[in-house]
Amino acid sequence: MTNRSTKGTTPTGMVMTWLLMLAVMIGSSPAAHAELLIRITEGADSAIPVAVVPFAESGTMPSGDKISSIVRDDLTMSGEFKPLAPEKMLSLPSKGDEVYFRDWRLLGQRYVLVGQLTRTGDKIEARYELYDVNREERILGATASSSVNSTRSLAHHISDKVYEAITGVPGAFSTKLAYVTLQRSGGKALYRLQVSDVDGKRAKVRLESDEPILSPAWSPDGKRLAYVSFETGKPAIYIHELSSGNRTRIADFRGLNSAPAWGPDGRSLLMTLSKDGNAEVYKMDIQSRSLKRLTNHWSIDTEPTWDHTGEGFFFTSDRSGGPQIYHKSSESAEPRRITFGSRYNARPRPDNDGKYVYYVHQRDKAFHIARTNLQTEEETILTRTESDESPSVSPNGRMLIYATKQGSDSVLTVIAADGGAAYSLPASEGDVREPAWSPIVK
Repeated sequence: MTNRSTKGTTPTGMVMTWLLMLAVMIGSSPAAHAELLIRITEGADSAIPVAVVPFAESGTMPSGDKISSIVRDDLTMSGEFKPLAPEKMLSLPSKGDEVYFRDWRLLGQRYVLVGQLTRTGDKIEARYELYDVNREERILGATASSSVNSTRSLAHHISDKVYEAITGVPGAFSTKLAYVTLQRSGGKALYRLQVSDVDGKRAKVRLESDEPILSPAWSPDGKRLAYVSFETGKPAIYIHELSSGNRTRIADFRGLNSAPAWGPDGRSLLMTLSKDGNAEVYKMDIQSRSLKRLTNHWSIDTEPTWDHTGEGFFFTSDRSGGPQIYHKSSESAEPRRITFGSRYNARPRPDNDGKYVYYVHQRDKAFHIARTNLQTEEETILTRTESDESPSVSPNGRMLIYATKQGSDSVLTVIAADGGAAYSLPASEGDVREPAWSPIVK
């Protein structure tokens, strides 16, 4: 396109973090197909009314979802917008001089998006305009194009621009999701590492294995995934180049090799290793494979992830008697405990602004996703489901994806970062877990 946690209930459970996760996955319902479905589960009362008018079309358009429909769905899934159904619109303008603001005010709309699509050969060009209904002025006008086979990318791009024009925050609809599915047949398991659009569409299988695949993590440039694979019979960490499919095994020490997390420069990984007898956090230089030990304690230290500065990191430790979130402001600083609200808090995932850290939180025998405000130390439980794990924050900090159960199904659920609106992404059949949200790549 061109433009102009696992859920352990005891400290001992953390020693076998990835083996316990395997047990959870194997116990799930069978079968998984590549593409995810979309299921809106909860709206937000404060959502902004916006009318995405069906775009006018010149030339033969590809079959499938219309670009305006994809934009409408994207804005709905953010939890911040409530698009008007096309059948309720009083008119269908395609350019600014056809917009009658009185009609849109009558319908209670704050914004209206209009556009035109033109096909020339194998190229589709979109001209689109966004209007503030109350102020009766255009706040966005742009042209973008894509190949006929990439209209979903074009639609997500428009969604990003509309989202940013209204909120002032970059949209994340053009980013990707990585996740793991499990298919079981005749007593055999097949694990698939997959990458899709944020709405679950255009999924591609990147790796298949009859052994577990865990903890996918995106490189800062969005071109590589690090993950844990048991394909050799024990956990090892791999780096996978998505364009070529080339894979490199970079950590295969005795014991645990787990929880990879990219450094902000893309040249190093945090990881958990037990090669010296205890689970500790290490930093590995990818090119030289040199290691630097960042924690040194008799307890179990695991699940590291860099903070927004790229200098410090969060991790899970049972040094206080149960799994809790800790933070080191630099590699050599003393750890500071972050969570206190329950006996189990694990798998930290900070936002990009240094305001919040999200994690798995146990309360009354249920596991939820919670967050702590790092300035006020206030803790908020965000989810209403009871078997939640593996949170991942969208790169713009406005949404959160996690794995949970809906009845007998294992699904991915996306919520607004404040715990508001939600939608789920179940596999067409069976089990889907371990979500990871890609960065925004310019």
